[in-house]
Amino acid sequence: MLEQLLIHQPEDPIPFMIQHLRRDNDNVPRIVILGPPASGKTTIAMWLCKHLNSNLLTLESLVLNEFSYTAADARRLYLQRKVVPSALLVQLIQERLAKEDCVKRGWILDGIPETREQALRIQTLGIAPRHVIMLSAPDTVLIERNLGKRIDPQTGEIYHTTFDWPPESETQNRLMVPEGISELETAQKLLEYHRNIVRIIPSYPKILKVISADQPCVDVFYQALTYVQSNHRTNAPFTPRVLLLGPVGSGKSLQAALLAQKYRLVNVGCGQLLKEAVADATTFGEHIRPYFEKGMAVPDSLLVKVLSQRLDQQDCIQRGWVLHGFPRDLDQAHLLNSLGYNPNRVFFLNVPFESIMERLTLRRTDPVTGERYHLMYKPPPTMEIQARLLQNPKDSEERVKLKMDLFYRNAADLEQLYESAITLNGDQDPYTVFEYIESGIINPLPKKIP
Repeated sequence: MLEQLLIHQPEDPIPFMIQHLRRDNDNVPRIVILGPPASGKTTIAMWLCKHLNSNLLTLESLVLNEFSYTAADARRLYLQRKVVPSALLVQLIQERLAKEDCVKRGWILDGIPETREQALRIQTLGIAPRHVIMLSAPDTVLIERNLGKRIDPQTGEIYHTTFDWPPESETQNRLMVPEGISELETAQKLLEYHRNIVRIIPSYPKILKVISADQPCVDVFYQALTYVQSNHRTNAPFTPRVLLLGPVGSGKSLQAALLAQKYRLVNVGCGQLLKEAVADATTFGEHIRPYFEKGMAVPDSLLVKVLSQRLDQQDCIQRGWVLHGFPRDLDQAHLLNSLGYNPNRVFFLNVPFESIMERLTLRRTDPVTGERYHLMYKPPPTMEIQARLLQNPKDSEERVKLKMDLFYRNAADLEQLYESAITLNGDQDPYTVFEYIESGIINPLPKKIP
């Protein structure tokens, strides 16, 4: 809404904002697709239009509009010279975008603007695309593609000798070489395109995505679709508040440490906070000690006080934090939100039961050196060391099963509360998992367009 206010600068902003809210069209497609001749931009534009249920605007569709007085003048010039003056073309675009179907379902401009003048005129009218896609390919590839085009004089359908040859022999026999696709003519069009595109690109900073057209058309389409279905990140400062959820042994502590190391986030492990409070003999620590000594769960009231004390410190406020070990159930999650510690990225690490058992129940510690081993992934170097290894009671099969049952009993409620959470397969290389978590933090979350 602020963007629209800055663009249109209405004399009376209140009615303008009311009308804007009634439209409820902030998330409809507003897409520009650019590219040289034979790059396939019209095909991609048509597929996107069909998939997004939007409106495709081409030069031909604009000038052939029978219901526009402006289009009548443009049509006459277009039929005579195949060129429409920029002022007239932009006027046609403005009229078309004001129609109800474009307002409600959005629009896709195919190959427009063609010049910097058109781009500036479009921007002057407050027409602002949210996504601009530019297809690119080597000129030699584009010339070769163009030379393979054939047209059916009866239907006007375009075919290609390599990519889209009709199966019917009758259709094949009547195909003709269309005008304007010779090597010289295509080279001239490409030269004109390259002269103009370098002056158009600066008009769309931060919303332009270049996609190679020298690959299968389906791959180009899915890259374009993925891009237009994502929202651009705001320029406002983004302070990560990351919550990692998952069963015991899913790797939350390791991922938190990796995030803290790379992005300078504060690593807030709830279990570690409690141990530090007890070790430092703080006021809260003295209240927590009896629960530790008896092996009992620390009450939520004490947990939250220790957690709040840490999250309120200046480093957490300035740099952001990554939290793990809390919340474990819906009540704790509501308590966290009620205190204002709402995470803006939530990740569920999914690991199968068998993998968890393998990770935890085979852990051992050398009581002499304190070295930690794993009977499968990091076995002891000698039989002597193996003979003296001890298992932590918390790694026993019964204790691990109990903790996993407790987590999965509450997991459904937590998933429902954090509906925008990202679920990841945690049963893979930890650095692969980290890459997925990292992409979910630094990239905008994708939002599907209805």
